Amino acid sequence: MRYQITGKHIDIGEALQTHVKDELSTVVGKYAERPTDANIVFSKSAHEYVCEATVHLSTGLTAQAKAHATEIYAAFDECNEKMEKQLRRYKRRLKDHHRERSEPVELFGASSYILAPEAEAEESEPETLQPVIVAEMETKIQSLSVGEAVMQMELAGAPVLVFKNEGKSGLNVVYRRDDGNIGWIDPQN
Repeated sequence: MRYQITGKHIDIGEALQTHVKDELSTVVGKYAERPTDANIVFSKSAHEYVCEATVHLSTGLTAQAKAHATEIYAAFDECNEKMEKQLRRYKRRLKDHHRERSEPVELFGASSYILAPEAEAEESEPETLQPVIVAEMETKIQSLSVGEAVMQMELAGAPVLVFKNEGKSGLNVVYRRDDGNIGWIDPQN
């Protein structure tokens, strides 16, 4: 597994890098069969250290965790615990489904846009209803089952996930509802 351990405006010493590699490889090796790479970023926010970790698995799924603490080692240890919990749940769900994904997740190219917010307190009508595009990026849409999409959304800690439904031919959306349940949008083709 490849590790990329970096710090934003802070120096990351060899001792911390060794600690991160040892601890994370133990957790990932325990719950994930073929991890490909891990990206760990340390930063400082006021008086707290922040640790963000992302682990990519060979199945195409991604696990993410983030933690804050007053000491840098404590921030990583808390982040590592969250990562272990996510990977344990992921492995349990794979066993519950009684099937392993034999092939990697298919990815489809798409464009992702960031739109400017509407001007506040503007009393006049806008000249056009077209939004102002601030940025355009390439993104990937995964081909997943509904269960895998929900799992991926929870692993990433995202509020919504767009995916290509393996069982059907169209794009679907899963999202976290305000009542805590998961919503699934399956448009009729």
